[in-house]
Amino acid sequence: MNALLFVGILLFLARLKARRQIRFLLNGPETAGKMRSLFGVGSIPHGDTLDYAFSRLDAEKVQEIVTGIPEVLIRKKVLDPYRLLDKFHTVALDGTGVLVFRSRHCPQCLSKKLHNGETLFYHPVLEAKLVTPNGFAFSLMTEFIENIDPGAAKQDCELKAFYRMAPRLKARFPRLPLCLLGDGLFAAGAVFSICEKNHWAYVITLQDKDLSSIHEEFHALAPLQPENKLIFHTGPQSLIRQAYQWVTDIDYMDASRVPHKVNVLQCRENQATRLQTFKWITNLTLTPSRVPHVANQGGRLRWKIENEGFNDQKNGGYELEHAYSTNPVAMKIFYFLLQIAHALAQLMEKGSLLKAVFPKGLGSRKNVGMRLRDEWVYLPITLDLDAWANASFQIRFDTS
Repeated sequence: MNALLFVGILLFLARLKARRQIRFLLNGPETAGKMRSLFGVGSIPHGDTLDYAFSRLDAEKVQEIVTGIPEVLIRKKVLDPYRLLDKFHTVALDGTGVLVFRSRHCPQCLSKKLHNGETLFYHPVLEAKLVTPNGFAFSLMTEFIENIDPGAAKQDCELKAFYRMAPRLKARFPRLPLCLLGDGLFAAGAVFSICEKNHWAYVITLQDKDLSSIHEEFHALAPLQPENKLIFHTGPQSLIRQAYQWVTDIDYMDASRVPHKVNVLQCRENQATRLQTFKWITNLTLTPSRVPHVANQGGRLRWKIENEGFNDQKNGGYELEHAYSTNPVAMKIFYFLLQIAHALAQLMEKGSLLKAVFPKGLGSRKNVGMRLRDEWVYLPITLDLDAWANASFQIRFDTS
């Protein structure tokens, strides 16, 4: 099983794009020797063998391996320099599509009818990714969005998935100070209540169409709090001008008649000829010294899950939207192995060891995968693996 999981991870690290490529692109003159040295098996497994074996695994146990990677980094304080306000680990929440089928793939498929009358069947996921200003985006926990109850009146969705994920996340990290970053979908009283109950901070995008009463309160109270303004310059040569305004202790009664006290932060950013306005709702205490951090290392950081997270996994050679399996269990295992490979690739690409060997870089992330694949196929093992595994060495990461 170690050999099968290793090859599944290597499939993504080497950016093979399909499991059938294992036999063509990972098989070479040094492959058998490596498999014997590492795992005691005589050859690299076939892609279909991976599919068959993964369909019989417990997906939750593989999820634990994914979660264990950022957990180790947190415990070893590797991620401490990236904490928001020197306290909170920032966790971005967002959903993305993974697989799409023209016909029903399984009973758990979600369905969507297009304007031309065609029905698509698809499998999305909700991700909680630990994101940092320097570009790390580690999968902390995954909740698959799927129709478990065939008699349900409505399909599963991101919010329902978050309500299932939240207790799992709290149980897994009961004392970890988290700040959840979400788009306007999560600007909901039930989400505020969950964060308050779990002692989580949150910075959630407040769109013009959401929570109209809070917008009204913000515009009514802002003139009464003239001290809550700040001009801040950032970016290269401090050419980006940010005008902040915030209102604290806004009373909000949600649809379930549960009261909340929230703060609203607005940022008008002027960059060259472009003017943008951002607004967030948060339970963090807002002061002039904290506001730029809450905005730039909090609210704006949510985009890391889109860019360094989903976009890299879809377009950076991992092929997140490729059907590595059609088995409902195996496809989850392949998804988790992709998350493991993506975490390892980030640590390698941003770490000091790779930069020491390739000070000019390798041109692109896809080239890193190609070099890994070539060395796996052609480079013989000359190391004492036991001695190397027990050796002490240090990896440093860029904090900029």
